[in-house]
Amino acid sequence: MEETEKANRKQRRAAEAKGEMTNDRFMKIADKFIDVANRENQTIPAIDLHMAFLYGAARYNAHVAKNVLNVDNHEKYVTEMLKQYQEMLRNHLADPNL
Repeated sequence: MEETEKANRKQRRAAEAKGEMTNDRFMKIADKFIDVANRENQTIPAIDLHMAFLYGAARYNAHVAKNVLNVDNHEKYVTEMLKQYQEMLRNHLADPNL
């Protein structure tokens, strides 16, 4: 293993230990949500399940906006969140491995 790779791994682990959201940590958390969806999809049709996840994401994001970030301009926050979601969805739809 290269020294640079060792240093990067060490920095990433230190950041995660402090509670920082690294790219690796972000992907691991996202994968947990996908795992829950895949398990639930064994008994619930995907067409119903995806809306439940979207509802849950909206509810949690509203909580974060109101109670953590103290967002005053709700419409501006909604617009910003929509832009992020659109970009993520477009990227995944363009993924040939999906």
